[in-house]
Amino acid sequence: MSLNTATTISGEGRRWRPTPAIRVSLLVHAAAVLLLAAHTETWPWALGVLAANQLVLIYAVLSPRDRLLGPNLSRLPAPAACRGEVCLTFDDGPEPDVTPQVLDLLDRFQSKASFFCIGEKADAHPELVREIARRGHSVENHSYHHRSAFAFFGTSRLKREVEDAQQTLTLIAGRPPAFFRAPAGFRSPFLDPVLSTAALRYASWTRRGFDTVSRDPQRILQRLTRGLAAGDVLLLHDSVPVVLAVLPALLGELAARGLRAVSLEAACGDELRD
Repeated sequence: MSLNTATTISGEGRRWRPTPAIRVSLLVHAAAVLLLAAHTETWPWALGVLAANQLVLIYAVLSPRDRLLGPNLSRLPAPAACRGEVCLTFDDGPEPDVTPQVLDLLDRFQSKASFFCIGEKADAHPELVREIARRGHSVENHSYHHRSAFAFFGTSRLKREVEDAQQTLTLIAGRPPAFFRAPAGFRSPFLDPVLSTAALRYASWTRRGFDTVSRDPQRILQRLTRGLAAGDVLLLHDSVPVVLAVLPALLGELAARGLRAVSLEAACGDELRD
């Protein structure tokens, strides 16, 4: 798929504005090259500065909620928090054995959510993606293949992963995803300009249940509800069966606290229209 096609499907692309950390990183690399060109004997100092810069970038990649590499929605906007809203987000689906039951539970509690779908799985189970959208939830972009090395891809491969998933999910769900979340939350330093071109906003989370590594529903629930407040973005996975044991208790807890689960699209609607 061409870049122009991706932009048309996603909507109007936005101009990329590098963060201060990215600007400094670019300046550091340029200065090191110039220094080496003028004074080759300074190579140990130049390599040391570049190594320090790389460590900062690695820290940013491995910090899913950080904003060093670009804008990052880890909490809902203030108006949504004032309305008592939270957002449940589900990664790594759709999964035929789990996703339909998640949808039924959300219906039972009159709750909405955002599903960060893997493009490859969406291609395999388009009826599930259509059902997510039909029930009033938002379908968001979680890359096409969900590769574990996603954060280390170059720009061209990042574009393919983002754009192929964007095209697939748009054609199936009938609307372009507005948000992107990297596999495992590990974000490449080269990702933000790709998202800007595709008119996608990056979203992480406020708290997560670690339901892909834990099989104890009570511990997962405790991680999600400890300190829970209006405006939080919660991360679960509709790819693991344990979520079916956690979700009823979580939705009941939200209701008891007077919180309402909505999709990212609903919570951030005003900002998305700006």
